[in-house]
Amino acid sequence: MSKDIPPFRLAFSMKTLVKIQAFLPVFENTISHQKQTLVNQTEKSKSNQDTARKARLYITHFLKVMNMAIARGEVPPETRSFYGIASDDSSIPSLTSENELVAWGKRIIDGEEYRIRKGSTPVTNPSVAVVKVRYEKFLETRNHYKTINRRATECVNKTSDMRGEADDLITALWNEIEASFASLPEAEKRASAEKYGLVYVFRKNETAGQDLSPTLFEVDQNKN
Repeated sequence: MSKDIPPFRLAFSMKTLVKIQAFLPVFENTISHQKQTLVNQTEKSKSNQDTARKARLYITHFLKVMNMAIARGEVPPETRSFYGIASDDSSIPSLTSENELVAWGKRIIDGEEYRIRKGSTPVTNPSVAVVKVRYEKFLETRNHYKTINRRATECVNKTSDMRGEADDLITALWNEIEASFASLPEAEKRASAEKYGLVYVFRKNETAGQDLSPTLFEVDQNKN
């Protein structure tokens, strides 16, 4: 309406118009940024799940190969102690959660590298070098994903805060518009206010002749 009507003829104040003109571009940009961040979050989630799956697979295979070498008598059972595992425990530790994957990945890589430095025969197929590549890739995508999550939360919180400000501006705007048409008959008053995007909803116990207030969540977005 402000694009088609001179400011002095508008049904609301110039002060409110200036506030809305300053607020709206920032609000729209914040919403756009939030949407893009959520898209990035979804994409990074898929990447994080994929690298976690591969790291989990390589660590599991490394431990299975190590256990088979012990079963064949090629390395002693005490080999397990280098990885923080009891010498008589041939089970694969839980790697279900990402925290478990981070902890066990570090233990196994550090333990195998230390074992090799002491002159022991390295585990192969996969070697610790290959496991380390997959593990570090997982850590990289995990850290990136955590950063994206933090940004997404910040965007959601900022948009939520700005929605409160938007509601206050809309309420003030509508009150001014209705006040400017207060002297008109009720039907004419509503018709004039509706040109500015106010929407009036008649409930079952109300009639067209009653004095109604607009519903905030039923604004005509095309007109505002």
